[in-house]
Amino acid sequence: MSKPAVLIIVENLPVPLDRRVWQESCALRDAGYEVVVICPQMRGYTQAEEKAEGIQIYRHWISGEAGGFIGFFREYATALWGETRLAWRAWRRHRFKIIHLCNPPDLLFLVAWPFKLFGVRVIYDVHDLWPEMFEAKFGKPGLFYWAVRLTERLTYACADVVLATNESVRAVALQRGKKPPEKVFVVRTAPNIPNTELPPDQTLKKGKKFLVGYVGVMGNADGVNYILDAAAHLLHQLGRKDVHFLLMGTGPEYERLLKRREVLGLKGCVDMPGRVSDEFLFTALRTMDLGVSSDPKNSYNDHCTMNKVLEYMAFAKPQVMFDLKEGRASAAEAAIYVTDNSAEKLAESIGRLLDDPPARERMGRLAAERIRTQLNWEGSVGRMLGAYQVAVQSQVQRGVS
Repeated sequence: MSKPAVLIIVENLPVPLDRRVWQESCALRDAGYEVVVICPQMRGYTQAEEKAEGIQIYRHWISGEAGGFIGFFREYATALWGETRLAWRAWRRHRFKIIHLCNPPDLLFLVAWPFKLFGVRVIYDVHDLWPEMFEAKFGKPGLFYWAVRLTERLTYACADVVLATNESVRAVALQRGKKPPEKVFVVRTAPNIPNTELPPDQTLKKGKKFLVGYVGVMGNADGVNYILDAAAHLLHQLGRKDVHFLLMGTGPEYERLLKRREVLGLKGCVDMPGRVSDEFLFTALRTMDLGVSSDPKNSYNDHCTMNKVLEYMAFAKPQVMFDLKEGRASAAEAAIYVTDNSAEKLAESIGRLLDDPPARERMGRLAAERIRTQLNWEGSVGRMLGAYQVAVQSQVQRGVS
């Protein structure tokens, strides 16, 4: 039996920039599915329609990346309109049998639910726990928080199968989402990097002995301000003149962080190039002496598997991070964990690790081995295809051709 067409909807990043969604798309294509993706026009990916590597992509306009509650409302409203319009276009052209929803936000069930009337199965790919994300951004729960909890519940109710990025998210799907265990699959995010042996570029160190790196989004939940404050503590309080920082990425807080770098007097020791090419990123990861994951400890980040953590590990780099539950589950002994959300303690841990070459070498070796043997993408692909098989079988059992 031929594989059906699949529609993947993702809102927070375009493809192929969203590494997880693009890897999933390519794996499904390789397994024989026709893959169609709907995503936003942003981050330099503005072409409304294209076919890339055999995958059909439709992109919709979206308002600027949200930086507050009103911004979030505007972003989600414009995204929902674009997603709904393009989903019906995709239906007319491709007659997909499966919709794969990638949160956040947990509003995409509004796009998917009408298609269930035509026998389409829904797979809910939980990238982030949206209620915890909302609380981390906007503080204590209130009326809007409970509205977010309701949309999460409705998304689970809409879903026939759930993909969870880790065991913490799977537990939420079972308990809060009320999904049966046989319908919830752990599909971990894992880097699929073609070449980790690129030559390092010592010029990135700007004449310093050490290079400390960060790669990722720069939003108000990502804690990049802690890295800037840690760099200031290392430079101004601890007198370290031998460390250079390279912070790669962009996001809603990027401009504010650039201003903070100026206020702290860090322009000479902190580079912030914004979004970079894969070649630059991989070269930087090869060059850096350690990576930093600055996501502060809270109920949201505790449940997240951070891409940056895995990318540091793929390049055999030790790292320093705040003590997050899923951060430990990923890095294990390949990281130093800072127990408090403290820039000073982050700085002190960075300094100690830089001054301990044997520890850095051991942690880097453990990181690379763990990625290769336990956290590799190939294992995740097998579980994802198993989830799809369950969805396809449920169609057959209901007599959907």
